[in-house]
Amino acid sequence: MSGATVAEFIGYWESEGQAYVRRGDYDWMAALVPGRRVLEIGCGVGFATQALARRGLTVLSIDSLGECLELTRQRVDGSNVALMQADLTALTDVQRASIEAFAPDSVVCWLMGAPAETTGAVATDAGRAVIAYREKLHRLVAELAASLPTVQALHFIDRTAIAWQAKDIGRDTLVNYHSGKTLLDLPFVAERRHALYRKLGDDTVNNTQMRKPHPSLKCVVPTLASLLAERKK
Repeated sequence: MSGATVAEFIGYWESEGQAYVRRGDYDWMAALVPGRRVLEIGCGVGFATQALARRGLTVLSIDSLGECLELTRQRVDGSNVALMQADLTALTDVQRASIEAFAPDSVVCWLMGAPAETTGAVATDAGRAVIAYREKLHRLVAELAASLPTVQALHFIDRTAIAWQAKDIGRDTLVNYHSGKTLLDLPFVAERRHALYRKLGDDTVNNTQMRKPHPSLKCVVPTLASLLAERKK
């Protein structure tokens, strides 16, 4: 888990985010976004928002946590970024109207997460609560994007771990997963050419606590999994 409380969640992402910055991960993520006006769902502590702003994009970033919005505000001070505190599960009519007026070209949802006090995650649930939370929010993001006629692209990035030599198969898995859940019956299509992976360093997943690691896990590495979906013509 990335923290039980808001304070722990922020502390985790301040540290983790700095590592992403040093590797150029956020700049890589931002370079994949088409269009000039971007709606960012979940700014976290602001590193991703900062990367989008560095590209010269106009950004509206929403987050349910005021603490995250304040940290993001400090990081993007003077940039062409607007911030909104909003809960995606309970957007008001006023908030929806503001988002529509912003008229985004693209919607991005990167590294979706929340404190355990929000997701309901516990150390013994094998990540199930986080997965359920992520799936729910991804679907809400896609539904919001579909309701905005100006949006032509929807971009998801999350962390995972794969056998690097099997990443081409993983691209099909990524497309099929989002097509069958996140984008089902919505006016967006995901194609294999827009499914990408990026290593998060060169370390293999730590299997030292396993009594007998499976041979297929020996080359498993932590990655960023990126999928760009485009509005159907």
